[in-house]
Amino acid sequence: MNLLLKGGRILDPSRNIDGVMDLLVKNGTIAACGPDLQAPPETQTLDVGGLIVSPGLIDMHVHLREPGQEYKETVATGAAAAVAGGFTAVACMPNTLPVNDTRSITEFILRRAGEAGLARIYPIAAVSLGQEGRQMTEFADLKDAGAVALSDDGKPVMDAALMRRTLEYAESLGLTVIQHCEDLSLSAGGLMHEGYYSTILGMRGIPAIAEDIIANRDILIAEYSGTRIHIAHVSTAGAVRILREAKKRGVRVTAETAPHYFTLTDESLTGYNTAFKVNPPLRTAEDVAAIKEGLADGTLDVIACDHAPHARTDKEVEFEYASNGISGLETSLGLSLKLIEDGVLSWPDLIAKMSLNPARILNLPSASLAPGACADITVIDPNRPWTVDLKAFRSRGKNSPFGGCALPGRAVLTIVGGEIKYNGLASQ
Repeated sequence: MNLLLKGGRILDPSRNIDGVMDLLVKNGTIAACGPDLQAPPETQTLDVGGLIVSPGLIDMHVHLREPGQEYKETVATGAAAAVAGGFTAVACMPNTLPVNDTRSITEFILRRAGEAGLARIYPIAAVSLGQEGRQMTEFADLKDAGAVALSDDGKPVMDAALMRRTLEYAESLGLTVIQHCEDLSLSAGGLMHEGYYSTILGMRGIPAIAEDIIANRDILIAEYSGTRIHIAHVSTAGAVRILREAKKRGVRVTAETAPHYFTLTDESLTGYNTAFKVNPPLRTAEDVAAIKEGLADGTLDVIACDHAPHARTDKEVEFEYASNGISGLETSLGLSLKLIEDGVLSWPDLIAKMSLNPARILNLPSASLAPGACADITVIDPNRPWTVDLKAFRSRGKNSPFGGCALPGRAVLTIVGGEIKYNGLASQ
């Protein structure tokens, strides 16, 4: 069946298009984009007047837990959460059980994604066997199996020589390397950001320099070797400064941050609520301001939610023993819309950071609404306030500090390959 979206505000950063027009989808691809398009026979027509129509949103940093921790999340439930949050595609990190460090695990994830038939799932494979930071995985074999990038996320690559070899080998294959920046010798035993609140709460802190040092080291390695690197979930003002200076020098570095790093601070932990426990930890108001500035000036290229679903048994324990992470796919867009409300980002900038830029960094099919492009589309109602209900999450992980939070808008239609995978147009 064909699909005609009538009268929406078309936002396509890949072509600098921003205007009210129609969008026609035929046989899973974009057929036309323009004013007053006529619907051919057997076409479903939807009035999207007053709504934002964008290339499908892409989250390049999620954890889907399968194989091995299906009680937290499965590929299917994660994909359901993705389309409900407006994401047509997500890239999943390798810290499964077993780790995605071999062809068989990559292929297993892709099979599960095909069976779910919802969002596109792009596996990210481990840099090192078992994420142990000692021996490199078979990059070429993993790419051939379907991996789109490499990362030991959840664990940093601490060995500088291994990181250099990783960047050089990955460069030859056209694979992006994503680094979790944390100096383990500085963060060991830490439970939250090191500062005023860790002191008054009596909890061992993780200093900001634990992130800054590894970010700076790996940027220098990339600069020396002429390779590219992507820095995950930036949380500190220092890392933003290091990234800004590196980009001015022409270093091929990109970076992401997550919604909780521009909406929350370490003060949130005064109640010892484990829903706020994440890694990197929530930082200070000054860090939040720096993250917003980095988003505004382009230092930070991507907004990725670092979706980390957990079961109640992982979170409803003493703070010291609680797992890190927030189930974020279904709140990421709503939280990010506040950046528009606050004047930090324009609509085209937000869509670029949540669609075009992730696609370019991971070398995915270009996120575009150009004729001939695959019809992956997200329709957003910017004026549909809603309150986060954790029980209504499609994700198995209900762990989020944003339960009860009022958000300004949400995705109301998620289309993957021309097929509607989530439809909330009529719901209130």
